[in-house]
Amino acid sequence: MSDIRIQPARPEHLPAILEIWNGCVRSGETLLFPMTEESFRQKFVGRPGCEPDNLLAALRDGTVLGFAHGVAPQTFPGGRPGDAFLTQLMVDPAARGRGVGRALLHAMAEKMRARGAVRLLISSVNPVNLPWRIPGSPGHDHDNMPGADAESPCFGFLPACGFRVLYREAALYINLAGYRPPEDLERIRARLQAEGIYTGPYDAAWDCGFDRLCDRVGSEYWRDVLRTEIAARKENRPNADPRFWPDGRMPAGPRTLLTAVHDGQIVGFTGPVDRQSSGRGWFTGICTDPEYGRRGIATVLFNDLLSSFVREGAAFTSLFTGEDNPAKKIYLRAGLRQARRFALMGMPLEGGESDG
Repeated sequence: MSDIRIQPARPEHLPAILEIWNGCVRSGETLLFPMTEESFRQKFVGRPGCEPDNLLAALRDGTVLGFAHGVAPQTFPGGRPGDAFLTQLMVDPAARGRGVGRALLHAMAEKMRARGAVRLLISSVNPVNLPWRIPGSPGHDHDNMPGADAESPCFGFLPACGFRVLYREAALYINLAGYRPPEDLERIRARLQAEGIYTGPYDAAWDCGFDRLCDRVGSEYWRDVLRTEIAARKENRPNADPRFWPDGRMPAGPRTLLTAVHDGQIVGFTGPVDRQSSGRGWFTGICTDPEYGRRGIATVLFNDLLSSFVREGAAFTSLFTGEDNPAKKIYLRAGLRQARRFALMGMPLEGGESDG
């Protein structure tokens, strides 16, 4: 459509943009939540990485047909050089099939390339988090969509425009009102104890090492989590690192860290145990030393985590894992169900690197 004009959205375009967004929510096309103009501005305009001209509108004769939002590379802490993000792209259903979406995507790619981007990603690493409704739940939500919704009716548009799937993830969910620990859990724990492996809450007085675990799994993130959480427990204070606060709120005190310990070394952990204001049980993840795999450690720790959530008053929990990750079996056996499929996607920008 040669008469389409793509330009940075102006304040007078927001009502029409919001009508497109909320219309897609009402129709069930997306799992995202409805927004007001104020909440939309707070989410997409004026925050780190969200310069006003990164919100694009597609216009024809002054009418908004669609919009797109992106985040330029290296405009937020931890951003990887060359990585830009497509946060969202929506087109009025009445204007689809006429090249509006492609025009918006092309304009966004050009804008990000001019900012030094070599690829455009749809990923959870995007600093703009989009909460979404968990299907089949009593109004429960997850605080970040990790990529493109692979079950959306609009998903096919992305590969048709040059995006490739880099990684597939499954969103798993459990309503904790129905959680019951498996009958063989204590038998597994006793077997581990007989092997000298303790499983349960970590006591900072033990002063166990964790570098060997982090080296073997190759994760500086886990090393940072363990270092900061254990230091908080030693000093009997909340962890003051805002990266580890759910909802950005300071916990009341040191949070429970669930560990597997053998010969003075942490060989597995999960947590820290916390509850978001939505009622969601929150944790950073679960990790087991590969040398200690297939012994039931992750099964015990994960079920301890769910029991801890119940004690903390959490109503549910949700997590993401690779669709083919063997750990998915542990989560399903604990009672979680697969709620949705998502895809981390990437598109190389002309003259840039590959999207691998």
